[in-house]
Amino acid sequence: MNSTRERLLDAAEMRMRTGGYHAVSFRDLADDLGIKSASVHYHFRQKEDLSVALVERYAKRFFDQTDAMVENGLPKLEAFANAYRNAYASHQTTCLCGLLGAETRGLPRRVADAVRAFLDRNLDWLVEAFPHDMPDEARRQAAVQVLASLQGGMMLAVSQEDSWMLDAIVDGLRSD
Repeated sequence: MNSTRERLLDAAEMRMRTGGYHAVSFRDLADDLGIKSASVHYHFRQKEDLSVALVERYAKRFFDQTDAMVENGLPKLEAFANAYRNAYASHQTTCLCGLLGAETRGLPRRVADAVRAFLDRNLDWLVEAFPHDMPDEARRQAAVQVLASLQGGMMLAVSQEDSWMLDAIVDGLRSD
């Protein structure tokens, strides 16, 4: 069974992925888990601490999954795109950090920095997925286009309640 801390992170992730940062309160999380609000504060002093821990866990899971796909022989770009598809498929919601990224101006600084770090790591990972004989600026531009396409594809999948556009983006990134 998951620890209370993990269950709190799970509940907070679903609330944030569907409603954003401000859709999460310690009282709601306590109600979700059938515990007292003080128990939430035992694990996370403030909502900011919970949110940073959540973004860091999300990033670790995302990159662990992506790295595992590469270790199993999938090309880097395809693995990355599949990780986005899997993130959508698991909850039919958008990327946690994509959603929080849209709210950056209203987030506490530490949370915004954690989100920025996740997105920067996405870009760095993607830059390395492109051939090294490409100019650095072209690799960086291609990485930005892929990341924007996948984030937008997730948003479209959520708003249309259909993953076909995200699937089309992912399929277009597959290696031949």
